[in-house]
Amino acid sequence: MAIPILLYHSISDLASPGFRRWAVAPARFAEQMAFLAEEGYQALTVSEYVRCMLGESELPTKPVVITFDDGYADFRTTALPIMREFGLRCTLFLTTMYLSQTSRWLAAEGEASRPMLEWSDVLDIAGNDVEIGAHGHSHRQLDTLALRDAIEDVTHCKSVLEDRLGIGVRTLAYPHGYSTRTLRREVESLGFTSACGVKHALSSVRDDRFALARIIIGDDVERVEFQRLLEGQNLRIAPRTTTMKAWVWRWYRRSRKIGLQDHDRVSL
Repeated sequence: MAIPILLYHSISDLASPGFRRWAVAPARFAEQMAFLAEEGYQALTVSEYVRCMLGESELPTKPVVITFDDGYADFRTTALPIMREFGLRCTLFLTTMYLSQTSRWLAAEGEASRPMLEWSDVLDIAGNDVEIGAHGHSHRQLDTLALRDAIEDVTHCKSVLEDRLGIGVRTLAYPHGYSTRTLRREVESLGFTSACGVKHALSSVRDDRFALARIIIGDDVERVEFQRLLEGQNLRIAPRTTTMKAWVWRWYRRSRKIGLQDHDRVSL
């Protein structure tokens, strides 16, 4: 069975041109959540989905996994009330360096002042319907760092979240979606049970649970396109192995030592 794991960022009407794709209008987001509820989709957190992958739980008839990256303030003010209206669960991946501050890493997109969640917000929302996951401490591309630096970034993020929240953090989303085979092994050794990439593809129970495929939901995804994505039209089911395209792209970024803008992604 193909499983759609949806990837959102900000839910807002306001965005600079460089960030517009990553900010879904609240009205459109509400329409999408209403569609999931009307069509009988059952939302799982990432960790609930992984337990199904491992045979510890049964998949519902129409599963969907909803995820959010970064930790913008509009998650609490806008996204969460809408999801709760329709009884939907999600996983929220947080970049710990910028909580209670602004998205300074998005300066190139003109979004350095976008408000992030306060720590008090995170404490309030962490619970049964919102799983908290790690998204790195500094939002750097982990696969271009020295392995020890990448591990330190992930470890610090996990430790900060666990210390602040008093709960175990078991899932990670790689910033920008980038990882390596070695890094994925290290992530498992740190106590994570899963990690998400991007890939813009469908997941399945045969997916690599330390590089789960997600589908990017941007501001241009209207109702018909949303339905097509959920059904997997024109989407592949992610392979377990890294593609040659991904290897070449990583080599290029490393060799040129370029700093991509935050959301310049390829399907890894």
